[in-house]
Amino acid sequence: MGNMRSLVKMLMVVLFLGWIFVWIMISTNRFQNIWTPKLAKYLKTTYFGPQGMNLVLLTVPMMFIAVLSCVYLHTQKQPSQTQREWKVKGRMGRVMMVMNPLGIVTATELTFSLLFLALLVWALSNYLYLSYHVHLHNHDNAKIWQAKFRAFGLRIGYVGHYCWAFLFFPVTRASTILPLVGLTSESSIKYHIWLGHVSNFCFLVHTVVFLIYWAMVNKLMETFAWNATYVPNLAGTIAMVIGIAIWVTSLPSFRRKKFEIFFYTHHLYGLYIVFYAIHVGDSWFCMILPNIFLFFIDRYLRFLQSTKRSRLVSAKILPSDNLELTFAKTSGLHYTPTSILFLHVPSISKLQWHPFTITSSSNLEKDTLSVVIRKQGSWTQKLYTHLSSSIDSLEVSTEGPYGPNSFDVSRHDSLILVGGGSGVTPFISVIRELIFQSQNRSTKLPNVLLVCAFKNYHDLAFLDLIFPSDISVSDISKLNLRIEAYITREDKKPETTDDHKLLQTKWFKPQPLDSPISPVLGPNNFLWLGVVILSSFVMFLLLIGIVTRYYIYPVDHNTGSIYNFTYRVLWVMFLGCVCIFISSSIIFLWRKKENKEGDKDSKKQVQSVEFQTPTSSPGSWFHGHERELESVPYQSIVQATSVHFGSKPNLKKILFEAEGSEDVGVMVCGPKKMRHEVAKICSSGLAKNLHFEAISFNW
Repeated sequence: MGNMRSLVKMLMVVLFLGWIFVWIMISTNRFQNIWTPKLAKYLKTTYFGPQGMNLVLLTVPMMFIAVLSCVYLHTQKQPSQTQREWKVKGRMGRVMMVMNPLGIVTATELTFSLLFLALLVWALSNYLYLSYHVHLHNHDNAKIWQAKFRAFGLRIGYVGHYCWAFLFFPVTRASTILPLVGLTSESSIKYHIWLGHVSNFCFLVHTVVFLIYWAMVNKLMETFAWNATYVPNLAGTIAMVIGIAIWVTSLPSFRRKKFEIFFYTHHLYGLYIVFYAIHVGDSWFCMILPNIFLFFIDRYLRFLQSTKRSRLVSAKILPSDNLELTFAKTSGLHYTPTSILFLHVPSISKLQWHPFTITSSSNLEKDTLSVVIRKQGSWTQKLYTHLSSSIDSLEVSTEGPYGPNSFDVSRHDSLILVGGGSGVTPFISVIRELIFQSQNRSTKLPNVLLVCAFKNYHDLAFLDLIFPSDISVSDISKLNLRIEAYITREDKKPETTDDHKLLQTKWFKPQPLDSPISPVLGPNNFLWLGVVILSSFVMFLLLIGIVTRYYIYPVDHNTGSIYNFTYRVLWVMFLGCVCIFISSSIIFLWRKKENKEGDKDSKKQVQSVEFQTPTSSPGSWFHGHERELESVPYQSIVQATSVHFGSKPNLKKILFEAEGSEDVGVMVCGPKKMRHEVAKICSSGLAKNLHFEAISFNW
């Protein structure tokens, strides 16, 4: 098995290096005027037409890597339940710098960003050399400087096209490419944002330059031209209008204030892709096809998963109006700490999906999954109102979970978890996983320090969620946990409290259409995803070959006319979508049928459990109330907690005090200011034993 994984890894590396080499060389004079004529003899066949060369050089290698990555991830060592290893790789190296608007940037991220910018500059300089010194297009009999000005606008559009080759990889939630480099979709969102900014800037310059050029040569109406045999300018104009709308509404200041406008506008990406593809044509579209093809496979599988109603077991209303929702899940659904789950409540919004942190451990709680929801924004406020009413059921659909493919802190001697407000919730899943790990006597657990900052005293009830309700003293006896809690807006402990407000638990009746949350394609998720990718892409190649050879080719070569430029790319998009739909649907339904019995067993198991509402609020630990004997584990966490009023944590002092340990893992989740402060301390070099990891859910 190890030899096979090494072989698969080597193949992926070779294919990726070859793919990158093509992107480096494709803008050069050697490639355009020497290699291309030779390659065209073999690759521009009657079955694939002009796009044949780009299909072979740029589409096939990356799709093959995607299939191989599924095999590679599937063949990873699968430990037993009692010895399950959990790993999360750091965010690509040590922190290099912390600055706005880039945020926290590691040395590896900075290196690859500079290399990518160098690639863009290299491509632009080569393209301009081709235009200025090899062959300058001047069909409008314009002045030389005007023709060069036009060439600059054209070539910078090509550079934006480079960005689109990578744009959708970071937002493919169930990606098999990102885990290969230790990334998740959540941690890679910023790369999508960076690529979006660069590409939209290039396309905006491209558009403005052409508008100015057409105005200079008195052909401004070319903006609205739709050429049947060449580039349709109107399609590019429409794509740019949509792109600007998406770009402006995604700016941080706009997104935070008017999230719903950002959300709905961003869903115009489908139209953006269609008109962009029509504008660039089938050959250029095939250059960027892999990341779009994989994205739409992921998007359709997510749609299939979201059509099921998930079984909502209970809801806890915590102080400060925060919520914890508990769902039933199949025992075969495994996820790592810090994962997230997307929720959709049709009674609140027919379209909106929102991500929330999972607080449970799939190893410790085999049949349930819990998420915490902070009451912030109109959607969560409506959800809180629903759950506070007298309803006994709620229709909820879920998508996910999504998180790191592996998670490992066992190499650390100590672990410092820094959370601000609801930012403490990802660490609940980490601590619960540590509790599970403690059941294995041979496992060496790190010392854990949880530093949490809350605005109000009632928020301390977040800590109630650290232990599941059925935990025992023996389960936590090996856990060395210390908690430092800071209440920033209150100077002392409140004299009176409302116990009813501290915690309310509501249980929901199971509905006939409800089912436990289960993996999209079953236990062997990666393997079946590889089957979907391979089968849909092979089907696509067969169909596009048949259509090109027996429908498009006869028009071009037998009738003396040229097949419509727009129709060519529409065929590519249509056949791609059809193949994704057919392959994904067949395999999803087949796997759903095979997993049906397991779902029935999970339903019976969850419905047969007798739940009891606690008679005392867990939050009452901090108010001196007596608790029953079975609450001894909760008392132990109270004893491990120090509460500080009227101050913020001195993070520099806390982190430097850990310098005595050989290896300290530092994870932070919370406001941007807190994340940046911890990152600066870890990157200062004053404490070389600190290994930093940031968790951000700022979608």
